[in-house]
Amino acid sequence: MSDPTVHTTRHTVDVNAPVDAVYPIIADVTRWPYTFAPTVHVDLLDRDDDGPQQRERLRLWATANGVVRSWISRRTLTPAEGRITFRQEVSAAPVASMGGEWLLEQLDGGTRVVLLHDYSVVDDDPDAAAWVARAVEHNSTAELAALRAAAESADDGTLLSFADEVYVAAPAPEVYDFLYHADRWRERLPHVARVELTEDEPGVQILEMDTVAPDDSVHTTRSVRVCFPSDRIVYKQTVLPPLLAAHTGTWTLRPERDGVVATSHHTVVLRPDRVGALLGDSATLADARDLVRRSLGTNSRRTLEQARRHLQPVAD
Repeated sequence: MSDPTVHTTRHTVDVNAPVDAVYPIIADVTRWPYTFAPTVHVDLLDRDDDGPQQRERLRLWATANGVVRSWISRRTLTPAEGRITFRQEVSAAPVASMGGEWLLEQLDGGTRVVLLHDYSVVDDDPDAAAWVARAVEHNSTAELAALRAAAESADDGTLLSFADEVYVAAPAPEVYDFLYHADRWRERLPHVARVELTEDEPGVQILEMDTVAPDDSVHTTRSVRVCFPSDRIVYKQTVLPPLLAAHTGTWTLRPERDGVVATSHHTVVLRPDRVGALLGDSATLADARDLVRRSLGTNSRRTLEQARRHLQPVAD
């Protein structure tokens, strides 16, 4: 049997920022879900610092041609060389193998970023090869554009993270079940006007819903949710309200006393170019931050408070 065909690609972008501003965005996988559109979630499984290098083992969930895929990768980070190599340990069909490198070169006044891939497909199937080629082209182009935007707009006040928590006197599996079964939210949550939920792969959900904001406006959102029974559900919105460029979140459950502390975490990236059109000519980015904090926080607390009402035993 002949060796599988290895396909290679090369993508580049020049960034108007120094290497030490660009490299951390690639190195810190916790930033990927709200920086890179294809990335849904990343779990850091292991990390080992070895002198000038760091080695990591990751599990990633990302969209490829509109489909959610998950795989395990190993990375070697060499900051002094501006290099990060990666290799999938466990790939998702139709990919048989995949690896590559991020290479950063300092330019006068900026950085050149080179993203290399090499991959093979199951059974050398030409249709599979074409499918993977489209996904690599789309995702690489999108990631490099997002990397440039993130590096060139660092510390501009568009990133906002916050959390709200509610204590629920019920077992963690029951609270998790309430959050997991979002298909029942229209009957359970007054701020949800419409909901559609699909789960073609266990633990990976596509959730589309219309929610009513505190000002009575209705927003349609679509999210990919990755579920970890019975303590965590992470999600990324792929259809966003017009004021947001990115929105990721996590529902976490922490046992406490006879119940759990349920926490809703949000990380959003605002669109400053839309603030004036959406909120009025005199509105500022600070006004947008306050509005988003209030709107998302209110809906999250409503959800958790409804879980408490639904699950907590009624006192005699």
